[in-house]
Amino acid sequence: MNSSTKLLPGLLLSAALAAVAIQLGAIGWLQAHGMSALTVAIVLGIVLGNTVYPRMAATSGAGVAFSKQTLLRAGVILYGLRLTLHDIGQVGTTGVLIDALLLSSTFALAFLLGTRVFGLDRSTALLIGAGNAICGAAAVMATEPLVRAKAEQVTVAISTVVVFGTVAIFLYPALYELNLHWQLLPAGSQAFGIYAGSTIHEVAQVFAAGRSISAETANTAVITKMVRVMMLAPFLIGLSAWLARQGDSGAAATQGRKLTIPWFAFAFVGMVLLNSLAPLPHALVGIAIDLDTFLLAMAMGALGLTTHISAIRRAGIKPLLLGGLLFAWLIGGGVLINSVVAGWLR
Repeated sequence: MNSSTKLLPGLLLSAALAAVAIQLGAIGWLQAHGMSALTVAIVLGIVLGNTVYPRMAATSGAGVAFSKQTLLRAGVILYGLRLTLHDIGQVGTTGVLIDALLLSSTFALAFLLGTRVFGLDRSTALLIGAGNAICGAAAVMATEPLVRAKAEQVTVAISTVVVFGTVAIFLYPALYELNLHWQLLPAGSQAFGIYAGSTIHEVAQVFAAGRSISAETANTAVITKMVRVMMLAPFLIGLSAWLARQGDSGAAATQGRKLTIPWFAFAFVGMVLLNSLAPLPHALVGIAIDLDTFLLAMAMGALGLTTHISAIRRAGIKPLLLGGLLFAWLIGGGVLINSVVAGWLR
């Protein structure tokens, strides 16, 4: 078979998983609990990957790998159409600075605790850090090509995002009520929206938690979160440069001392600029976003197909403990950073 024919079975399988996941992700109960189509896709993929897929891997493997790698990059690029430079203006300097401080501190904490306290391999620690610091599963998937992680390492990282992001949906409305009495954060829905958007993992989880408080909180939280997502590109570029400086050890072993340029990150920024400076018709943007969701769901489904439960079990409790400590930092450290920055720039 030629190369395109070899890809077809795996692409069709990934596409079927994506289609089912998108339909299930539209169910109200799942949406209310922050379970996006991407999360559903990886769950479906894991179920098939540990039951019937091993018998199909010989014919479908090439297309599944293409979905997990190439289509993922295409999805990250199109993700830029969800953002504009106006989003930054909506949350102002305060929101941008808070996002940057929480991103850098959370990622650094994940790396230090993961490698030095819990003894995790560097790839797993970096993936968990990216997912918790930026935008959940999408950040984990975007970081994977740089650290060249195994499928089970990616899945372990995503599981921490799913577990603690889901907890956040129910916890943050209670935190809002507590803040009305304690006044640790400036009073009002907008300030709490910036706090939620800068500390909760996934966009869907941010919306679900914010909407439980008020529409204004949800709007501010989502905008703050999308600014945090926009920081994915410079993060990937910086991480690539850092890995290159590490030489031949750890995750950079296969890359030597050569800098790996994540070109798709530049394309992501280009999409944001295009959407800001030369806005496309709303109908076209809507189609592109739907396509992006489908491509990312295909990538997540493919990831699930290549994930082995036994490997996740071997990873043990340490990744979840790391995710729990990072979640505690996002809550407590998030309050500290939000209150200090808001007071400083007031």
